[in-house]
Amino acid sequence: MVCAGLVAGGGVGLLVLTAYAGWLGPDVGRGDNFCEAARPGWIKQPANTWSNLGFVVAGLAIARSLLRHSPTRGPLAHHRTLAPAFAVLVVLLGPASMAMHATQSSLGGHLDMASMYLVASFIAGYALMRVTGRGPRFLTVAFVAFVGTCELVGTWSREIPVVMYAGNVAFGLLLVAGLAMEILLVRRGLVTNRRWAVAAVASLAVAFAIWNATSSGTAWCSPHSLLQGHAVWHLLCAASAYCMYRYYASEQDSARQLT
Repeated sequence: MVCAGLVAGGGVGLLVLTAYAGWLGPDVGRGDNFCEAARPGWIKQPANTWSNLGFVVAGLAIARSLLRHSPTRGPLAHHRTLAPAFAVLVVLLGPASMAMHATQSSLGGHLDMASMYLVASFIAGYALMRVTGRGPRFLTVAFVAFVGTCELVGTWSREIPVVMYAGNVAFGLLLVAGLAMEILLVRRGLVTNRRWAVAAVASLAVAFAIWNATSSGTAWCSPHSLLQGHAVWHLLCAASAYCMYRYYASEQDSARQLT
């Protein structure tokens, strides 16, 4: 909880300072395809910026849950650093995405994508660790490899229909791969509270639908409104991350899944 709290306070505080001082560079219109019109001042897209506090709240909620109901079985119980690491990654999504929407700078956009890669790589790597019956060292290697691959894919500059960026494709494929491996684990006999997994996937699916329906140029886009579909996307994705943790924490049968 302390670590997540420090990252939350430090990350948001540093973001506000850098946005005010202009340290992330000039406004190049990064993120302007997410409908909200840029306002004058140092917070260009207020709705899309402040809605990212949802990730900070979700990460802190995960950390708080660890204090009150720490997992007693499964990998999160055997490897005590994994759940706090996930909490910190979820918290980081907030200020990293805020960096893009607040400044519309190129560096802010890179920070936004990098934070997405980090969380998706953890989800896919954690699933792969359990599928193969390995430990945190294996997860670390897989995590680094996944993040590096995403960064490499993200250098492809051509726009892609629906998902816009190549990096978004890498992010989505990692999430799909993680989900596929979770399904495999359940079929092997993993006992979890599957309602949390359903809630996580449903939240993400609805978020993606809203993300597409409210992008710039669509009928649902209202650039000057403070009610932005992309802001809803942030909040639903934060909810999905929290639900994913609760699914992980509910794991009970860590022995049968390896047989």
